[in-house]
Amino acid sequence: MSEDLIFYTNPMSRGRIVRWMLEEVGQPYETEILSYETTLKSPAYLAINPMGKVPAIKHGDTVVTECGAICAYLADAFPQAGLAPPLGDKRRGPYFRWMFFAAGPIEAAVTNRSLGVEIKPEQKRMAGYGSYEDVMNGIETALTAGDYVLGDTFSAADVYFGSHIGWGLQFGSIEKRPSFERYNERLQNRPAAVRARAIDDALIAAQPRPEPVPA
Repeated sequence: MSEDLIFYTNPMSRGRIVRWMLEEVGQPYETEILSYETTLKSPAYLAINPMGKVPAIKHGDTVVTECGAICAYLADAFPQAGLAPPLGDKRRGPYFRWMFFAAGPIEAAVTNRSLGVEIKPEQKRMAGYGSYEDVMNGIETALTAGDYVLGDTFSAADVYFGSHIGWGLQFGSIEKRPSFERYNERLQNRPAAVRARAIDDALIAAQPRPEPVPA
């Protein structure tokens, strides 16, 4: 089976999370940039992801979509990078806990808040994440372990969980608690994160800009 690794993305998307993960993994990969106006909904890409959304990866014959799933998959596919605790390691539980906490409660709470959806106290039991305040306190709990969600060990969970924190701090959808800001700064300074941002920022800068409309 071919082991080619193909990354489908747009630099102005959640694909930036997976770009960072790929840079942490350190394996060669091919990038296919998709356009929101054209190729993202093309038959060729819909065969990869019927949702017509990025990111996605194809590793040999295996297709993976959804950022959290891609990060977890890559960590297991390339164990030499040391980005996931091995089976039997007691840290594997917290690793999955905070990976999926980001995919579920953080994503839902932040999205609902941004859309103006208010969870009333009597509705908390209906919402999987409880309330926005519950989620912020959950993040705080995750960061009591140490420098990273697994304590002293950086992992793929930090790539995904940390990306949500960084995005939320940047756009004001997550509270600017001191522990959140310290954690985000630590992650943003990782060499792989710096490389990933530089790659995607250069792709954005190279995109053609629309011609100004004459006055």
